[in-house]
Amino acid sequence: MDKKSLYDRLGGYDGLAVFVNDLLPRLQGDDQLGRFWQNRGDDGVAREKQLLIDYLCSVTGGPVYYTGRDMKTTHIGMKISDNDWSIFLQHAGATMEALQVPKQECDEVVAFVLTLKNDIVEP
Repeated sequence: MDKKSLYDRLGGYDGLAVFVNDLLPRLQGDDQLGRFWQNRGDDGVAREKQLLIDYLCSVTGGPVYYTGRDMKTTHIGMKISDNDWSIFLQHAGATMEALQVPKQECDEVVAFVLTLKNDIVEP
């Protein structure tokens, strides 16, 4: 049986780009999480968006090589709290709902994202 990668089931590069293009404005517009982008220029945000797309493509089995830093290095010193993490998860869930991502794929994405918590949230 030929099982498609999560990358393929999420719509490939274009599907993941749509996901990021929906999620990032939600995060930036959030009263609590918006602080992470308030001093970023448009070019920095565009680079971050591209790195996020590349990262998601790479970790879901796509043919994209991620050139960014690991999650721990990327988020160190940002003072991301458990509450910030919870809000992020709510926005990610809202994006998956808005894009009508099937339950199996949602569950796989959530399971993977939860493995990143210790690298992103400061103790």
